[in-house]
Amino acid sequence: MIAVRQSKDRGKADRGWLKGFYSFSFGDYHDPAYSNFSVLRVLNDDRIAPGKGFGPHAHRDMEIITYVLEGGLKHRDSTGECHILRPNEVQTMSAGSGIVHGEWNASESDPVHSIQIWITPASEDLQPSYQQIAFAPVEKRGRLRLLAGPQASEREQATIINRDARLYVTELVPGESIRRMLLPGRRAWIQVVRGDLNLNGDILDEGAGAGVSEERELWFTGTGNAGCEFLLFDLP
Repeated sequence: MIAVRQSKDRGKADRGWLKGFYSFSFGDYHDPAYSNFSVLRVLNDDRIAPGKGFGPHAHRDMEIITYVLEGGLKHRDSTGECHILRPNEVQTMSAGSGIVHGEWNASESDPVHSIQIWITPASEDLQPSYQQIAFAPVEKRGRLRLLAGPQASEREQATIINRDARLYVTELVPGESIRRMLLPGRRAWIQVVRGDLNLNGDILDEGAGAGVSEERELWFTGTGNAGCEFLLFDLP
């Protein structure tokens, strides 16, 4: 079964400096039908104005993954980490027993467009940790490029999360297709972050997502004039 959630059906927030679109319940937005999907708890599509951002705030027992589409997002946390995250990089923060962090647009002139993801961990009260990796753009073109998973990959560098879940990113040109087989009992969430995607015959516009369960074979095809970029979550 594939349940499509088009971009217009997401939750929305507009604080002036922040325009957020929420695939699942978050903050003041609550949708009992979309409070989570498997262990995927939060998937926020944020656009942050120049020089603005989120001040120091606390997290606990959550795997937090950030992926930037445009601009630079500056991160600082209570473990002493301070970095700028840019396109073709991924950041993973394991909040564990507790961490305080802030993040804001690193530019005073250009907006930043980022995706923030929360995954519930398999274990609680772990030591907080931070990881950030970069990859070449060609690595995500026409193939599933692993960004985060439960263990190190021999094929490519990825961040490690405390959960049997994997996050991939892919870019497809118009008309290009790839296939993904799901193991029995596994589910998937697909999130289109740029362009339009054909998923097993369903058209997902930019910002749309789809929850997949009891399916074995998934076909992804780039549509429209510019193709697409999407995230694939392989979930328990």
